[in-house]
Amino acid sequence: MHTLSQLRSGALHGATSLKLSEGLNVFPNEIFDLADTLEVLDLSGNKLSELPKDFGRLWKLRILFCSDNLFTVLPDVLADCKQLDIVGFKANTIAIVPVKALNANIRWLILTNNHIEVLPDEIGKCARLQKLMLAGNKLRSLPDTLRNCRNLSLLRIAANRLTALPEWLLHMPRLSWLAFSGNEFSVTSSSAELPIINWSNISINEVLGEGASGVIFKALLATEQKEVAVKVFKGAVTSDGLPEDELQAFIAAGTHKGLVRILGQIAGHPNGRKGVVMELIDKSYHNLGLPPTFQTCTRDVFDNDMQLSVGQVVRIAGTMAAVARHLHSRGIMHGDLYAHNILVDSQGNALLGDFGAASVYDRFDTHLAFALERIEISAFGCLLDDLLQLCSYEYQIDIIAQLTNLRDKCMAEDVNVRPDFEYVCGVLNGL
Repeated sequence: MHTLSQLRSGALHGATSLKLSEGLNVFPNEIFDLADTLEVLDLSGNKLSELPKDFGRLWKLRILFCSDNLFTVLPDVLADCKQLDIVGFKANTIAIVPVKALNANIRWLILTNNHIEVLPDEIGKCARLQKLMLAGNKLRSLPDTLRNCRNLSLLRIAANRLTALPEWLLHMPRLSWLAFSGNEFSVTSSSAELPIINWSNISINEVLGEGASGVIFKALLATEQKEVAVKVFKGAVTSDGLPEDELQAFIAAGTHKGLVRILGQIAGHPNGRKGVVMELIDKSYHNLGLPPTFQTCTRDVFDNDMQLSVGQVVRIAGTMAAVARHLHSRGIMHGDLYAHNILVDSQGNALLGDFGAASVYDRFDTHLAFALERIEISAFGCLLDDLLQLCSYEYQIDIIAQLTNLRDKCMAEDVNVRPDFEYVCGVLNGL
């Protein structure tokens, strides 16, 4: 974090990155003094409602974040920054997206938690677009021209007012991660409720982790004198959707050896929060990967020294395919099948977590179920591609060849020719 006084004193001369959050209601003109070097500008957490008309003077700018401000219109001056690659205006009150504001160079656009009812058709000209975050708006439809964005890989449209998933969306060649819960067409799960665990019987200890939708604590369950993990939902719209939809999907998922076991649902939280009590995962488990970076956009990254054996790859992939098969048999699309949501141990045992992007659908709608499973299969193909790149091998070339062939089938651009998870499980179980 930088300060306005640093900027005005010239102490930030030559900076390539600038982050200011000081309740600003006017864009500081001193930022233009960095025009020849500035590539990343983060003005989130201020009170800005507009950008200057000469904003394009920041000719090297690649990344702009203006989340948690007071914008009501997406600034059309964004088009004047020819290098702009990533744009984030989360949690403003944006209701209007002007045609000009859709910079054709954008690869990652974040408009989560605004008041947008309509997107202009010109979004279809954003040919580089890979990641589009629209959860928590008022969209009733998506422009048909979005089908022209053939590089689109991740789409978040949960918590809107959509009446249906467009048919063309189900055939996007690279779409792999999709979240659509909390819309008018969404279905609810008929799964049984979890056992209720009162907050008074839970003794919270340290924080184990925090995500967009909630915080996970290590805790003691007094009734059983057992250490557990407790996830308390934050209760606000996240980049993926609504926490209550995540909770519904988590419960509907049921039990599987590749899923973290849920013990019960929280009641009586002092702040009225919802949450779940889960089995505490053994310390031998660690995250398989790290979330995508600005550079990789939709693909995970990994520690430089990480290597996996062929056996580990087969075991991890086999478990994840079996989990996905289980979920889709229950009409659940995980929507975030990524290495960073997978915990593994040294033996290749794996657990899939984070249902924040999960969506429940009508599994008896065979056309929809077929398409949604093939979209998730593409995500699995990307995961398998990552696992193969981490694989160290000198022998077992035949297994690697079969895995590579399976990856290619899963990532086929023609959605209709991709296999289902039943087929994938069969291949992996035979290795």
